[in-house]
Amino acid sequence: MSYNNKSIVLHELIGLDAEVINCSDRSQIGVKGRIINETKNLLLIKCDDATRKVVKKSCVFRFRHNGQGFVVNGEEIDFRPHERIEKSLKYYKKRKL
Repeated sequence: MSYNNKSIVLHELIGLDAEVINCSDRSQIGVKGRIINETKNLLLIKCDDATRKVVKKSCVFRFRHNGQGFVVNGEEIDFRPHERIEKSLKYYKKRKL
């Protein structure tokens, strides 16, 4: 499967480049790096200087894959990785290509 703006919420996120573009916690805005792990509520992002834990639900992310950028609201991916396909379908249907 290829990543696109609609299917990004259903795909594996580990290994993608990510940037926090908006967050209720202002100290998280601008965090960027590669996603190295994911839990139900958190993304672990390897930055240049450290590994940062970012809460999914309170943030808006820009994911990059093969030069393309996809903006995703954290609520759309706030699930366990193995449950995302089933539970993110309602967001998948609302997203535009």
